[in-house]
Amino acid sequence: MTTGTIYASRRRWPVIITTVGLHAGVLLAFIPGTSSWGAVGVALLLHCLTIGFGVALGFHRLASHRSFRVPKWLEYSLIFCGTLAGQGGVLGWVGYHRLHHRHTDQQLDPHDSTQGFFWSHIAWLMHEVPSRKQMTPHIRDIADDPFYLFCHEYYIALQLGLAAVLYALGGWPFVIWGIFVRLFVGFHSTCFVNSACHMFGYRNHEVADHSTNCWWVAILTFGEGWHNNHHAYQASAQAGNHWWEIDLAWQTVRLFQALGWATHIKTMKAPAKPIG
Repeated sequence: MTTGTIYASRRRWPVIITTVGLHAGVLLAFIPGTSSWGAVGVALLLHCLTIGFGVALGFHRLASHRSFRVPKWLEYSLIFCGTLAGQGGVLGWVGYHRLHHRHTDQQLDPHDSTQGFFWSHIAWLMHEVPSRKQMTPHIRDIADDPFYLFCHEYYIALQLGLAAVLYALGGWPFVIWGIFVRLFVGFHSTCFVNSACHMFGYRNHEVADHSTNCWWVAILTFGEGWHNNHHAYQASAQAGNHWWEIDLAWQTVRLFQALGWATHIKTMKAPAKPIG
């Protein structure tokens, strides 16, 4: 494989400052009077909605890989939940992920794991990444969708709106746990898929990259930690290969199917080329 990365030249200071601010905000949870069981419950509920429904199902298996189809109202609901995960605009998220599959662990992989744990986990976000114009060829199927564009452009405003709602419902404890702590946990949970799941764990499939399966990442991300399985069958809506590889996102797809909402579901029958 080619070594080195083309994305490490220029730092993105707004992203660095925002990331530092998020991590500093988590410390507020240790101040007396800023925590409650209700606030913890809100954080857990929002983690399920934003990481489980939003990122695992919406951003990843639906938008990035088109592993299944659902009615537009449900697709947009999942994308909205993913937007509230605070992991950047949906067009960038999908574009970077598709680039990752096209160039896994090589120069053009935005979070190339051969550059080390810190780079693939978080540092890549803080450096130059492909521009919107450069990304367009990889996201043509969603680039002009009005709802996707809305979520992409206003994901920060939507997060601030959520913070206002949480403050109205439960004051600062709801904001600290429902925004700062929840974003911190969700952000690193997803980042572990890019870092830990290319360095630690086991492999069911000998694919031409370093992807691995990590059970603890799968728990945090509702099944996304079965990453080696995913790289072997990236078009599949199912990530767990064995009965004990619990994949809650896949079980949700099956529930959608039972309700008549999910169709054209792709499974682990044959490897497929990346979309975009």
